[in-house]
Amino acid sequence: MAIKENIREQTKSRGKIPRQYQVLIYNDDFTPMDFVVEVLMQIFDKEEQAAVSLMMSIHTGSYAVAGVYPRDIAQTKAAEAVQWAREEKYPLKVEAVCAP
Repeated sequence: MAIKENIREQTKSRGKIPRQYQVLIYNDDFTPMDFVVEVLMQIFDKEEQAAVSLMMSIHTGSYAVAGVYPRDIAQTKAAEAVQWAREEKYPLKVEAVCAP
């Protein structure tokens, strides 16, 4: 019985792993490819080659995952990307969704 109690205490003392969120960037016909590459490099800390590759995935598909983060970070990065796009008058859609 003491072993079961010890295991329960160890399980309770472990912190919960925060739920992860994917930041999705969607394809559109108006946002320039070079702007998307800049967003990926500046906001999502991608190297240039990785950013270009990801941008092409977005361009050829309907969307791609720019990164996976805890909820607050994912929402902040998505909001920064959208704000920057709006300042440049682009309709780029970026959102944070709960990772499966």
